[in-house]
Amino acid sequence: MSSSKLLKGSLATIVLRLLEENDRMYGYEITQKVKELTAGEFKITEGALYPTLHKLEAEGLLTTETQPVDGRVRKYYSLTKEGNAAARSKVTELEEFIISLQKVLNPKLGLG
Repeated sequence: MSSSKLLKGSLATIVLRLLEENDRMYGYEITQKVKELTAGEFKITEGALYPTLHKLEAEGLLTTETQPVDGRVRKYYSLTKEGNAAARSKVTELEEFIISLQKVLNPKLGLG
C-alpha cells in the first residue's frame, strides 16, 4: 500500500483538524498547509481533497462561504458545531489507531 492510500484514508480527519485549528480555509490553502506541516511529505491532490470536502459538507460537518478575491470567487470551508465534535472524535480515534498500530509494528517497545 502506498503512502498516498494511507493518506487518503486519513484525509477527512486531517481536513477536520486543520479547520478546527484555523477556523476557515479554502481548498488550495488546505493542500499547502499539509505540504508545509509535513515538509512536503504529504501532497494532497485536488482529486482527493474536493470529494472529501463535499462529503463532509453533505454530512453537515462543514459550511461554505464564498468571497471574491482578486476578481475570482474563493470558497471557504468552516466547521459546524457537529464538525467541531467530529474533529475531536476523529483525531482521538486516529491517535488510538496509531498507538495500536505501533504495538503491532514494534512489539518490543512495550507501548501501552
